[in-house]
Amino acid sequence: MRAQGARRMDEAEIRHWLEQLRVEHLDLDDIINKLIELRSYDAMQVQRLKKRKLKLKDMIARLESQLIPDLDA
Repeated sequence: MRAQGARRMDEAEIRHWLEQLRVEHLDLDDIINKLIELRSYDAMQVQRLKKRKLKLKDMIARLESQLIPDLDA
């Protein structure tokens, strides 16, 4: 059961969010790689960025699954 006021996003909103999340995911990937190339990076900072990147990947997968039509329909 959904919380009061919560609603399902329509396809256009999902696609918009997906695009934003994918851009952020790619940006984080670039940042992480640049930090590692410097060889004088803060390991905790890189770990936090990797964790954020993984959360973004999970969010992207969840939103992509919402775009798949229900087979029961």
